[in-house]
Amino acid sequence: MKLKIVVLAKQVPDTRNVGKDAMTAEGTVNRAALPAIFNPEDLNALEQALRIKEQNPGTTVTMLTMGPPRAGEIIRQGLYRGADDGILLTDRKSAGADTLATSYFLAKAIEKIDKEIGHVDIVLGGRQAIDGDTAQVGPQVAQKLGLNQVTYAEEVLKIEDGKATIRRHIDGGVETVVAPLPVVITVNGSAAPARPCNARLVMKYKYATCPMERKGDEPWAALYESRPYLTLGQWSIADCGADYNQCGLAGSPTKVSAVKSIVFQAKESVSLTSADADIEGLVKELLDKNIIG
Repeated sequence: MKLKIVVLAKQVPDTRNVGKDAMTAEGTVNRAALPAIFNPEDLNALEQALRIKEQNPGTTVTMLTMGPPRAGEIIRQGLYRGADDGILLTDRKSAGADTLATSYFLAKAIEKIDKEIGHVDIVLGGRQAIDGDTAQVGPQVAQKLGLNQVTYAEEVLKIEDGKATIRRHIDGGVETVVAPLPVVITVNGSAAPARPCNARLVMKYKYATCPMERKGDEPWAALYESRPYLTLGQWSIADCGADYNQCGLAGSPTKVSAVKSIVFQAKESVSLTSADADIEGLVKELLDKNIIG
């Protein structure tokens, strides 16, 4: 069966390099001060989307990301691996969005895709982003759209008779669930890793950009007229019919006061043997310090 899949992907700051300039005075992430990468679990979600596409001829995969113009790189990374197209949600008034405002903008964009491009059957995204670790955006998108949702997915086993069969990893084990389409699925990092970029697709899409990414003096500018697929989708808050008061800082009740990089260092160490006396001494020390009890 032919399906329309939307993959939610995010360009995130590399949290392995958090320094003193990581936050702005307003309590938002200073993205210009940190290297940007493809959110790892979103890559797992993309791989699941591409596998569904391979199993269901005629299926199309649309990348959907929200961020500044440079986030268009996330769409290209999706195209290089086999996605069909992509849309960048970018608007100055969407900056500083928390999960509530982000999920609202994404949900409005998915509604627009559903009405104007094609009925959306599956929305896939990573379980969480490494810059927030909230795991809230996927479920919030599902709630705002009134769709079924399955979280902690490790593999979409099959799509059949209008239903998705999904294996998910939960505390205590693994379970298989069946969910009617349309459905929102969030994928764990333990799912299959994303396939490498395809060299032919890299050559095809390496000049693909959103209008706001272009400077106007590119040597290949003439290609945008002859090859429409090199122009990526770009939508603003107004394009999606969204309410400005529910986007960006205006629609974000969450405020971050500070970000710190903490490095654990062992200041002292104790070597113990397997002798009963050593073990009894360790247990007594832990009890005395109320570490266990």
